[in-house]
Amino acid sequence: MNLVLRHRAATLREAMDDPACDLDRLRATYAQFARLNHWLAGWRRIFERRLRPALRPGASLLDIGCGGGDVARCLWRWSTAAGVPLDVTAIDPDERALAFARSRSGPEQVRFRRATVDDLMGEERRYDVVISNHVVHHLADAEVTPFLHATARLARGLALHNDLRRSDLAYLAFAPLRLAFPGSFIVPDGLASIRRAYRPAELRGRVPAGWRVERFEPFRMLLVYEPASLT
Repeated sequence: MNLVLRHRAATLREAMDDPACDLDRLRATYAQFARLNHWLAGWRRIFERRLRPALRPGASLLDIGCGGGDVARCLWRWSTAAGVPLDVTAIDPDERALAFARSRSGPEQVRFRRATVDDLMGEERRYDVVISNHVVHHLADAEVTPFLHATARLARGLALHNDLRRSDLAYLAFAPLRLAFPGSFIVPDGLASIRRAYRPAELRGRVPAGWRVERFEPFRMLLVYEPASLT
């Protein structure tokens, strides 16, 4: 169903990306991301079905665009409980996000750093697993292929990007959540994100060799790079 949101709103911007946005609402947004991702992003399923089988104790994981850091901490906690504790590097270009992430107590195995994919490429970094949450819809059409090339080069093994899938139904289902996320940018920015999101068919022609685009419910998709040795 894509009658209204047939075309991607590529130039739409989210309020929290404004350097002059209200800081109290921004901090509330970072705090509420944990609940939002727990409810809707499906990372527990991704961990059990995709990440855990590919892990060994002490494996390194890179979280690109980590925001408030909730996904990075959850993956460390789940991997530790599973007996394959991760060493996590979480990066974000926004110092406001990193300040919030660092303010939360957490294990020393989860490190937050201001950096971009290009910074890590220049340092010739490599990680066993590379992931992101809600990063792809921020990319312009021309940025998708270079981003996927770069993340595949950073990954020794699995690379996986979890993002929204644009649809009218997703937009209509998300709008009533305003009462669940008071005092934050979650709902207005979430609606903007859905309008900015790609559809799987729009990405399949842009992904490099070795990548695939999969539907992931509810209203999501995964971009997956899985070397032959892991399949």
